[in-house]
Amino acid sequence: MFSALSKTIKPRRRDLIGGFEVGRVLPSAEQRTVGPYVFFDHMGPAKFAPGKGLDVRPHPHIGLATVTYLFEGEIMHRDSLGTEQAIKPGDVNWMVAGTGIVHSERTRTELRRAGSSLHGIQLWLALPKKHEDDKPSFTHTPAAKLPMLNRGDYNVRVILGKGFGLTSPVAVHSDMIYADVMLAPRASMELPPDHAERAIYVVNGAVEISGQVIEAGTMATFLPELAVGMTAQDKTRLMVLGGAALDGPRHLWWNFVASDQAKLKAAQADWNTAATTGFKEGGRFTLPPGEKEFIPLPKM
Repeated sequence: MFSALSKTIKPRRRDLIGGFEVGRVLPSAEQRTVGPYVFFDHMGPAKFAPGKGLDVRPHPHIGLATVTYLFEGEIMHRDSLGTEQAIKPGDVNWMVAGTGIVHSERTRTELRRAGSSLHGIQLWLALPKKHEDDKPSFTHTPAAKLPMLNRGDYNVRVILGKGFGLTSPVAVHSDMIYADVMLAPRASMELPPDHAERAIYVVNGAVEISGQVIEAGTMATFLPELAVGMTAQDKTRLMVLGGAALDGPRHLWWNFVASDQAKLKAAQADWNTAATTGFKEGGRFTLPPGEKEFIPLPKM
């Protein structure tokens, strides 16, 4: 039987903040993008001792949308639109940067006092060219509002887009799928060829596809137009992602994504100016309310 498997990708492990490990899967040397997804980070699992926590200082984005999805723990999101929103397991924080947004991600004071854990996935999606200059926005969708498919030995929660006969309520800008799948040991399921580009990332457990075992901490990408059958080797959790191919190449530099290098250079200059002269109200980049710190522009 012809295998739909294309590539397997292992994360590059990085220490983000004192003991908090992040595995970067996309972009990679093997594969830059999957559908609109240009960035894939597996965060943790991490344990923070009392008094410690996550502190990602305010930083800017353009030309992308981010989606944060947690398996364990909590993150407090604050942005320059005035949003202050805690995200918990199963919820969706969907932030559209458009022309520019600034946000921070931290552990709440109450959780910091007692110590906490954190485990999840953060993705960036390149906006279609016609939406790169949209106004920034933020939407929070609680877990209870995401559609679920329960087949007994496996279940699927559709986070973004359409798949498995379900549609997420989160308003997106292009054809895509992002789903959280739980499989019982030896459960089998099929990933249909609904999207031009598709991948899975195994969070824990393992699945067998065409005789090859895809272990935890591995992304597998697939050839188009072929259904993908998989069987769980153990209790398994995996993420499904994909969508239509991007409408042209994207440039990534620091926290910026753009179809045109000129957009990156303009964002670099604007962030550097704001950081140097002060974050003025009405400017392209302002700090979230209550925040005084920020991440400076890296040296180019």
